[in-house]
Amino acid sequence: MSEANVALPSMRVSYEAGALDESSLAATWHEQLQLWFDEAVQADLVEPNAMVLATADAEGIPSSRTVLCKGFDERGVVFFTNYTSTKSHDLKATRVAAATFPWLGLQRQVNVRGTVEKVESAETAEYWGERPRGSQLGAWASPQSRVVANRAALEASLSGIERRFAEAEKVPVPPHWGGWRIRPESVEFWQGRPDRLHDRLRFRRTNDLWTVERLAP
Repeated sequence: MSEANVALPSMRVSYEAGALDESSLAATWHEQLQLWFDEAVQADLVEPNAMVLATADAEGIPSSRTVLCKGFDERGVVFFTNYTSTKSHDLKATRVAAATFPWLGLQRQVNVRGTVEKVESAETAEYWGERPRGSQLGAWASPQSRVVANRAALEASLSGIERRFAEAEKVPVPPHWGGWRIRPESVEFWQGRPDRLHDRLRFRRTNDLWTVERLAP
């Protein structure tokens, strides 16, 4: 048994960075998310907009991956991807997803669960225009989630796309690329506390009404 494996049972951190009380909670989930997101940015956390996206296919087989949140408001949380990717196939099949912002440096996490919808093409176009040209070309070149022969095949595909759009001032949005929005049914704010008695406050939607609940850790 390796030293790392021997040490695993004793690896633990006492969470004492903060607390979360109902009296200090914002009026809405998106306002509270904005407050915590701003604090994550101010704390100089790596990729504060990174979130772990969980999906399942039509047979219920789960998968997860890290994506970048590119916007949130009262409608939900938005990210962009290839519509032919594994995650998009899952979302088309089940129309539900969950995402977690793992702000470990602040001993916090936020979990969002709900239904999904594609964002409007105008919103996709607006974000696409903000992406670096290299990222735009990469979205055209990559057959995301498909098996490829090797790295050279990807680079050859990119070279072909670079030639294709060499004279274009602007790279158009690929027809297979766009945004997804998670429309929350619940949003849980988790703050680590000592002795594993963590604070868990959840906004839960019933029809068009939101309630706040405290969950046992």
